[in-house]
Amino acid sequence: MAAIPATKWRDIDDLPKIPANYTALTPLWFLDRAAMVHPMRKSVIHGSREYTWRQTYDRCRRLASALADRSIGPGSTVAIISPNIPAMYEAHFGVPMCGAVLNCVNIRLNAPTVAFLLSHSQSNVIMVDQEFFTLAEDSLRLMEEKAGSSFKRPLLIVIGDHTCPPESLNIALSKGAIEYEDFLGTGDPNYPWQPPADEWQSIALGYTSGTTASPKGVVLHHRGAYVMALSNPLIWGMQEGCVYLWTLPMFHCNGWCFPWSLAVLSGTSICLRQVSAKEVYSKIAKYKVTHFCAAPVVLNTIVNAPKEDTILPLPHTVHVMTAGAAPPPSVLFSMNQKGFRVAHTYGLSETYGPSTICAWKPEWDSLPPETQAKLNARQGVRYTGMEQLDVIDTQTGKPVPADGKTAGEIVFRGNMVMKGYLKNPEANKETFAGGWFHSGDIAVKHPDNYIEIKDRSKDVIISGGENISSVEVENVVYHHPAVLEASVVARPDERWQESPCAFVTLKSGYEKQDQNKLAQDIMRFCREKLPAYWVPKSVVFGPLPKTATGKIQKHVLRTKAKEMGPVPRSRL
Repeated sequence: MAAIPATKWRDIDDLPKIPANYTALTPLWFLDRAAMVHPMRKSVIHGSREYTWRQTYDRCRRLASALADRSIGPGSTVAIISPNIPAMYEAHFGVPMCGAVLNCVNIRLNAPTVAFLLSHSQSNVIMVDQEFFTLAEDSLRLMEEKAGSSFKRPLLIVIGDHTCPPESLNIALSKGAIEYEDFLGTGDPNYPWQPPADEWQSIALGYTSGTTASPKGVVLHHRGAYVMALSNPLIWGMQEGCVYLWTLPMFHCNGWCFPWSLAVLSGTSICLRQVSAKEVYSKIAKYKVTHFCAAPVVLNTIVNAPKEDTILPLPHTVHVMTAGAAPPPSVLFSMNQKGFRVAHTYGLSETYGPSTICAWKPEWDSLPPETQAKLNARQGVRYTGMEQLDVIDTQTGKPVPADGKTAGEIVFRGNMVMKGYLKNPEANKETFAGGWFHSGDIAVKHPDNYIEIKDRSKDVIISGGENISSVEVENVVYHHPAVLEASVVARPDERWQESPCAFVTLKSGYEKQDQNKLAQDIMRFCREKLPAYWVPKSVVFGPLPKTATGKIQKHVLRTKAKEMGPVPRSRL
């Protein structure tokens, strides 16, 4: 993978870069400006707790100062295990203000996976919400067991939440964790933070799917975060002072960079610890929410919510951005009918979140609603801040024709592409082949140059907007004593849009056992070793289709899983 050559350009002058006319791009300055322009405007609201932009700026500087006092700075990684609460928002500024890198950990992962991610990222500090302290503690114990005497325990900070019962916080404090507010109290609210010397410096680290077989720690830089923070409001038409509801987890690709975008707009963040349709409708009415982001599975929950959980008609238009999986046109249609205006985007952790949008065209306004929904279900065109997007032939690397039929791989190039995967040169070589970032997603390009995904990369299942590695699920299923062969594919799911479905060939002697009980046992076996949402929701027994060379034909199984119909929504 060759670096970009330093070409000598002829210019009209020899004027140099100096501090007066050049500084590294970073989204951190947006917080400084918001606190100066709108010091008394609400920045973050969580239950009965409300903060202004001045208070948020002071708290972020306190966090940066407290970390710096403990020798945390450039070259350090700070992990945070937390739902959408004020401390999670503050970490997006306070951690990079001291020069460290923020690593947001998915709270749905299990202890072995979290232990792997903390170890791989070499996190020096762990900030953990009180509800997930046991998860952090179990993860650290596994790390210590593996490392032995060489284990160096990270600084452990527990974040208390007034909306939670106090027992878990008290347990954490009794075990030596530092309480977050006490930690902030040691910091200086006037801490003289400095922007990065180089905008290529890392600002965040995030793991794509928690895989342990091939670590995919996505490293993002200050420049890309700055560009994305500005692109979000531009592409979505967000106004200064907007009110944003945090339905999207901030641990998902740094909340698609909206923590930084909201500082651009001096907007107000409404925290949502747990997402439900009732809470979404309630917060919209109470706080006059103007925008929120969510995976299609959340939109499906909103449109299918029981009447008593809704507040309809909506008191005002609410703008919704969706990504994470291709939304069914029927869901987009239903959202539109209820008064939501849905912007359909597509992207990856490797592109700072959404990097294409199905940009609405005025001429679509006169089309039937069903046609509008079908057009809006496409992934669209590149973001304002993404320089290049194309669909290329996987064999030749040439762009496919814009005929809406010829399939190819979606590729990106520009400042909104990650630095690379942490400590994974082989993966970097493969993903940046030919000077493009290869998404692994298969799409077509329509005559209007809007792209539309036709398939996902073969080994990934997208459940509720979260990636699941089918290969890793297969590896666990294979370890069950009754399993001879296994293949895991995506099956439609009424609630999660997709969920894992395991096709299994049994070993001799197990064929005559009660297959329902055996399926339940395989699921229980997986539940002990995998995050809950990775566990197959359905198990099908029988011989696996194979090619002449003995390779399992996953496309045949995908078709079969689709024909089975969706996994029904639990009635419990």
